[in-house]
Amino acid sequence: MQPNRLYFIDAVRAFAILMMLQGHFIDTLINPIYRDETNTVYNIWTYFRGITAPVFFTISGLVFAYLLLRAYAKGDDKARIKKGVFRGLLLLGIGYSLRINLKSWFDGYFSSYIFVVDVLQCIGLSLILLVLLHMLFKKHSYIYSIVLFTIGCLCFVTEPLYRTITLDNVPQIIANYMTKSNGSVFTILPWFGYSAFGAFLSTVFFRHAHRTRFKVFTIITFFIVGILLIYSSSPFLIKLSNLTNIELLHMSANYNYLFTRLGNVLILFGVFYMFERFLKQSIVANIGKKTLSIYVIHFIILYGSFTGYGLKRYFSKSLEPSEALWGVVLFMIVVCFLSFHYAKTNHIVYSIARKIIDTFKR
Repeated sequence: MQPNRLYFIDAVRAFAILMMLQGHFIDTLINPIYRDETNTVYNIWTYFRGITAPVFFTISGLVFAYLLLRAYAKGDDKARIKKGVFRGLLLLGIGYSLRINLKSWFDGYFSSYIFVVDVLQCIGLSLILLVLLHMLFKKHSYIYSIVLFTIGCLCFVTEPLYRTITLDNVPQIIANYMTKSNGSVFTILPWFGYSAFGAFLSTVFFRHAHRTRFKVFTIITFFIVGILLIYSSSPFLIKLSNLTNIELLHMSANYNYLFTRLGNVLILFGVFYMFERFLKQSIVANIGKKTLSIYVIHFIILYGSFTGYGLKRYFSKSLEPSEALWGVVLFMIVVCFLSFHYAKTNHIVYSIARKIIDTFKR
């Protein structure tokens, strides 16, 4: 029996993209004097903002690997593999292009800022890595699950080893995927770990989602495992370190934001999966289908991609809380409206990329 479509995923993506919009807007434009860590509202905002990236990476791995497994089950995953590699390369290209400042180029100034790695490049590379893993292990479903789970754990546990790495002798375009010393916002490690855990979840959904009690059992599991990761993962790592005398486990436990955030992601999955039947065909689900368009449009408006003229140029670190609140609501409405009705970014970008590829083939 074919597994069911996972409708709750679009709602999760919508939540993540909306959190990203408000997070980027407020973080970029609000006056720093209002970053008060003793303020409860500010701490709640910071906490939820920290969930955004883990959700994106985990959901990307889940969706992508799930579609590959479905295609393989139907007897032909070659087209999906090709599409997945294209998608990964496209995200890499868009990620770099959003750092282009044409005005500076016309003025004769070329900055290494274009080589900075952000979320799109990391997700794009993660998709390509998941394609390779799928090709290696697709015939061995349970081994595939174990490999993905192991990779996720290793990415997280070994984080202290590469946390401050610099890679001065490596070309910057490559080094930026591993180090933040040149300005990269995200690096492939540890963030590929979330994609690996997402892909691991996809194997579970693929094998069992059609079963009668799967949904109830999964929701309960999401909440239990999520709470355990948030409150018990650090003590567990410390106990494991004491038993094995592996200092790395203790180092990981002392700065354990990765497993904690994974716990947040699982609880969020549980909430949206619980209310999935209310979210089908809703505006929330439709927003979740436009994440790439929304990301590109918000980047252009807020950071001034290509032109250098964005909201950041005029209002950086200057807004009062009331101004930021009204501004972020308007910003989110405008970005979503443009994504739905005018820009059609996904279609445009895909069409241009396809034409370029066809030109090279000819």
